Amino acid sequence: MTAELHEELTDPHADQLDHGAASSRPLKSRISEPQPRGAKIHGNRPVDQSEAANRFMAATEHEAMHDARLWDLRQKRDKEMHGIEEWEELRNLASGIKEHTLSKLDYYLELFEKNATANGIKIHWAKDGAEHNAIVLEILRSKGVERLIKSKSMLTEECGFREFMAENNVEVIETDLGERIQQLDDEAPSHVVVPAVHKLRTDVASVFAKTIGSDPDNADAHYLTECQREATRPLILSAQAGMTGGNFVVAETGTFVVCTNEGNADLSANTPPLHIASIGIEKLIPGLDDLAVFVRLLSRSALGSPITQYTSHFRGPRKGSEMHVVLVDNGRSARLGMEKFWPGLKCIRCGACMNTCPVFRRSGGLSYGATYAGPIGLIIDPTFNVHKYRNLPYSSTMNGSCTNVCPVKINIHEQIADWRKTLAGEGEISPVKKVMMKAAGEVLASPVVYRASLPLGRSALRHLPHFMLYNKLNTWGRKRDIPETPKQTFNEWYRKNRKQQDEGKKS
Repeated sequence: MTAELHEELTDPHADQLDHGAASSRPLKSRISEPQPRGAKIHGNRPVDQSEAANRFMAATEHEAMHDARLWDLRQKRDKEMHGIEEWEELRNLASGIKEHTLSKLDYYLELFEKNATANGIKIHWAKDGAEHNAIVLEILRSKGVERLIKSKSMLTEECGFREFMAENNVEVIETDLGERIQQLDDEAPSHVVVPAVHKLRTDVASVFAKTIGSDPDNADAHYLTECQREATRPLILSAQAGMTGGNFVVAETGTFVVCTNEGNADLSANTPPLHIASIGIEKLIPGLDDLAVFVRLLSRSALGSPITQYTSHFRGPRKGSEMHVVLVDNGRSARLGMEKFWPGLKCIRCGACMNTCPVFRRSGGLSYGATYAGPIGLIIDPTFNVHKYRNLPYSSTMNGSCTNVCPVKINIHEQIADWRKTLAGEGEISPVKKVMMKAAGEVLASPVVYRASLPLGRSALRHLPHFMLYNKLNTWGRKRDIPETPKQTFNEWYRKNRKQQDEGKKS
């Protein structure tokens, strides 16, 4: 059983969490995805991450497990980091490579197309998710494909690929264990690396019992994995086409690299006679020397392991088979032109920012209502739909831990703050927040008004009845008590204790 399989199904705190009446009920009976699958493409109602997070936190055994498991990944990442003397040098190199490539993206895309075509790969260009789906469907129909197997790919989630294929009578089978669990449960992935990390083994046992006929009372990880293997392997062997994503695309060789811990990408690429790779245009790097930097960083940042168990290089089609690569823009070119937000394109989808984020660990990935959750989602999602994801940049404590662990040094917390400014400037904030921010702006803009308001506010907090302080407008007070008000402000203390002393020193 591989490391990622173990993380997917093994709860390090199972003894204290996997028991009792609450744990015996399926996860979906207590928390649900804030929007149905595909809504991220068709709907435009602003996502209420806070409301969905509250539902996740109400399932206390899942919240505690989720927090502990992801923090364990963060600690493993730190252990690996401290074991490499040149860790910060690697981060600087990776960041520089990405910035260089993005600054010359047109050149490297054309270079990759030229070299990949020479290798026998057929290259397609898609401006958005709809065009990507149409291109893939046309390829599949030309070959009479009715079943496609695929490895984990956030890009295809972004494009609503599975839903589109279902509408066009093409069966898509996920081969990554976590993705397959989520597919059978009709849920989106909750994490970019470990998609079913929010589920207990009892949840997985319940899903498998309903869908593949396993024993609902057997939550042993090895048993569940074997049941899934036996159910899925015949589907893999009979599939007519396979799909992968691509972690890194090497321009100088015309090749692409997929990193997995289960080997499912190799099955998807090599078992059927047709291999389609869906890849975002930002995944380019110049050469193989650059690849070595990212391979050292990726798995250490994601899972705290030295390297993924499979690092598969795809150069061209096997004899008698076809290989297609669909290069997808889907808003990436527009993001590249955003002065403050283009560095988000450096992301290598390791999930380290999620593993360290206190908000993500407590609220679960599905609460974000988007393909990309956690800190990286807060800065990426509004570039897809600023209105729908306008609330997400406020789902952050601004502690900066996400930036500290990012292997390509994306300034995530600074971009979150910049998104808040941008959203306010574009009027993309709730009416209540507009009123409150306008009032705060008036007070903070005037030192006289600000100083006069402090004693009034302090008195109000001390003497107003409970129901007036703890209301719908007081989001802080929903989960915690308001801090005890100080007896005097710093300005009052300074005037009393230090001002005369400082003036005496000057004279």
